[in-house]
Amino acid sequence: MTLIRSLLLAAAVSAFAGAALANPVVLRANPVDDDGRVTLGDIFEGAGAAANVAVAERVGPSVVLDAGQLQAQARQAGLDWSNPNGLRRVAVRRSAGPVQTGAEAAPADTVLAAQPIARATYRPGAAPQVIARNDMVRVTYQVGGVNLAVMGKAMRSAGLGEPVAIMNTASNRVIDAVASGPGQAIAGPGADMARANPQQFAAR
Repeated sequence: MTLIRSLLLAAAVSAFAGAALANPVVLRANPVDDDGRVTLGDIFEGAGAAANVAVAERVGPSVVLDAGQLQAQARQAGLDWSNPNGLRRVAVRRSAGPVQTGAEAAPADTVLAAQPIARATYRPGAAPQVIARNDMVRVTYQVGGVNLAVMGKAMRSAGLGEPVAIMNTASNRVIDAVASGPGQAIAGPGADMARANPQQFAAR
């Protein structure tokens, strides 16, 4: 009996010591990666030496990770993520890349401003969120087989097929668009089609 108690005590001390040595980290507000290789540094702030540890490969605009599995991977790398909000999944998006200059964005702005779209009533929870407030979003204007694109910051969160206002960070102009996928939106005549059939655009 004494031997069993000693073994249990040793195991408890070992577990406590491992937890104490783990480096506490915080989930980034908007995890992104720029090369398709998702690392702990892309996901957590303060990952330190474990920042380059890969945990997933992203194929497409985003990848969704199981929070429990991610927590275990972080622990194996010596990081302690407590998941205080009880998340079940964590999404990592493709980095938006460099913002276009004013000279590049100005012609598209002119076209976008000339083609306002009808606003739809926003119903929270009606569609899966694909754009979060302050996300960098690629806005595409489609007409007559011609595509023009600008980068901007989302002024609000939006689900697939829902309207979203995007501010062009180069000109500070606000563009009315419709969310068409993670980090993507459509403006102009194509916006009505994206709102009516969002899954068609999301599959592209």
